[in-house]
Amino acid sequence: MLIEVKNLSKNFGDTPAVRNASFSIERPMMVGVIGRSGAGKSTLLRMINRLAPATSGEVLVDGVDVLKLRGAAMRRWQRDCAMIFQQFNLVPRLDVLTNVMLGRLNRHSTMASLFGLFRREDIADGLAALERLGIEEQALKRAEALSGGQQQRVAIARALMQGPKMMLADEPIASLDPLSAEIVMKSLREIHERDGLTVICNLHTLDTARTYCDRVIGMRLGEIVYNGPSDGLTSDVVREIYGADEINEAATSTSLGSAPTEQATAPMSAAT
Repeated sequence: MLIEVKNLSKNFGDTPAVRNASFSIERPMMVGVIGRSGAGKSTLLRMINRLAPATSGEVLVDGVDVLKLRGAAMRRWQRDCAMIFQQFNLVPRLDVLTNVMLGRLNRHSTMASLFGLFRREDIADGLAALERLGIEEQALKRAEALSGGQQQRVAIARALMQGPKMMLADEPIASLDPLSAEIVMKSLREIHERDGLTVICNLHTLDTARTYCDRVIGMRLGEIVYNGPSDGLTSDVVREIYGADEINEAATSTSLGSAPTEQATAPMSAAT
């Protein structure tokens, strides 16, 4: 899947949130988007997924501008481009397996899904997704009974049930403790490696981006100021992204540890 973002912009009234963002992803990779709060990271992902309208620009996926899709075609794109949120967006009183099965809502009638009339193969796929995330034993518990890290893994399993072609994660570890955050990031990395999906993940910490991502997009005041390999995050680059007064906070807050995982060592081609 070739992804080309061209001069993508979003204004809220007279205030620009994203300014002429351009980048391309030519092969499946794990991409981290970093920057200070308010840099435009979440808005960028929401435009790609069509959760927020763009003011101008293009998002070309294999040559098709997804910003122009309407109706069923737009819903198919949102199925193909799964989104994971910081706040999980689960239904607290439903059991874990049913929450996961809701990822198939766009494939079956809403009425059948709401009344639990899931097909056996869908249920088997849901259990397999939970097993893959290491929480299959929680399948019959209410979602509200799980820890934050477990709930985020349920949300990832639900996204997998969409059968996506790429995955976006908007601050998926911002509200988690360091151990849960590590498990979630390893899970996203495993999805990229095993399924060959591009995963674009908004992140707050430099350590996380360096450890898990092949490539990093750095944003400041709505503009992309860095687009390159994670090992290219030098002190000068970090200063450009965060400003001198924010460097220490960005580098140390909610650190997941300095040891990189095996999966995070894949090389990256030259930035586009």
